[in-house]
Amino acid sequence: MSSPTQTLDIAGLHADQEAAPHTRGGAGRRTVAALAALAWLGGAAVTRWWPALDDWPHTRELLILKLALAALPAAIGIAAWRSRGASAGASARLDAWLAATPWLLALALGVTAWEIVTAQLEWLPRPFFAPPQALIAVYFDDLPRLASSVAHSFGLLAYGYALGALAGFVVGVGIGWSRAVGYWLHPVLRLIGPLPAVAWLPLAFFFFPSSFSASVFLIALATAFPVAVLTWSGVAGVNAAYYDVARTLGARPAFLILRVAIPAALPSVFVGLFMGLGASFSVLFVAEMMGVKAGLGWYLQWAQGWAAYSNMYAALLVMALMCSGLVTLLFRLRDRLLAWQKGVLKW
Repeated sequence: MSSPTQTLDIAGLHADQEAAPHTRGGAGRRTVAALAALAWLGGAAVTRWWPALDDWPHTRELLILKLALAALPAAIGIAAWRSRGASAGASARLDAWLAATPWLLALALGVTAWEIVTAQLEWLPRPFFAPPQALIAVYFDDLPRLASSVAHSFGLLAYGYALGALAGFVVGVGIGWSRAVGYWLHPVLRLIGPLPAVAWLPLAFFFFPSSFSASVFLIALATAFPVAVLTWSGVAGVNAAYYDVARTLGARPAFLILRVAIPAALPSVFVGLFMGLGASFSVLFVAEMMGVKAGLGWYLQWAQGWAAYSNMYAALLVMALMCSGLVTLLFRLRDRLLAWQKGVLKW
């Protein structure tokens, strides 16, 4: 029989063994943070002391941005080094920041290489390839037009995506719950749904009174199909035992739909919402290029027409950040609504 002292020693040994991988991982991530800071400082040195072959504007702003980005991983690494014994919440937040440091390192190397092959060496032909300074110049000099385009695209996307998600959700619940609804809507969904939404572009601009309303219809159509299919799949896949238990307790059909079927199908609904968001983005920019006289799609077409490729790259970066931000917001909404399934969800 082991003594209390031996028991405490064994428990301490297990605790040290569990903490050792975390400590090694923390040291490795602090090293990556230091490397990211050094990489950004190296990129700043390239900007400051390696003269470009042309006098690019806003080079000073690029230098300031690189120094600020060098300070970020340095601050993360210092905070991680000083955080021994911090609370669980603070450690979790710090771990999230440390997890981003490899991307900061990769971004520093990529931006520096991009600047060298475009501004310092000019290995890539102009005006098709622009250095980072040219994108910063766009954000300084053409900000009002670019901001107006972002606002217009966001409004158009919000209208179309909300209408399409609502319509797809209602159709999916109807098909998954009712055989009669499925009999009439399922063939229509299979016939129209797989067609690309942009194929309806001529008819949409003919039947709708304005290009804005036609674009909203096309975005809603692209969003509704994946939401409807995944919602239908989620409702149809609910365990029948849930309904039996609820009926035993006296539940009516409305309760079964609102309190049993829809909550159980929400993970599939969110998969459809994510897929619909990607489809709505592609249709948004095509619609803006074809008929709407504003927005990021129009801005891209305008930049290509005037061979303003730096403006085009700046708009593409804004599009990527806009899409990524909306996906992040959708993830936050999903995590809040499905907090009761936190241990079940794997994505």
